[in-house]
Amino acid sequence: MIFLLDENFPKSANSFLTNLGHEVIDVRGTKLQGSDDFQLFELAQHHQAILLTPDRDFYHTVPLLYPNHFGVIVIALKQPNRASILSRLDWILKQEFILSIENQIILLRDSTYRIRK
Repeated sequence: MIFLLDENFPKSANSFLTNLGHEVIDVRGTKLQGSDDFQLFELAQHHQAILLTPDRDFYHTVPLLYPNHFGVIVIALKQPNRASILSRLDWILKQEFILSIENQIILLRDSTYRIRK
């Protein structure tokens, strides 16, 4: 899978995903750092990547504006830290439904999740 990391997503997710054999695109340190949400989403689509973000706005806006996309995972925790975010990311990657994430947005909370199409 190909993932695009929102700049607010932990940097450690890059090596975590790479070690699992995934391709990662990280905008930090590039001219795209600071891009608005829609530019970031369009970049993910250009690379056929799943967008990883802590920004809940994507959960609500993407289905309304983009019926076809490569998927979004929003990890929105009460007290987010690197370990808890990577733990939830690890959990979602082990779920079978992740293989059909295209055109879906997954919202991960501390102990629950929602899938929106």
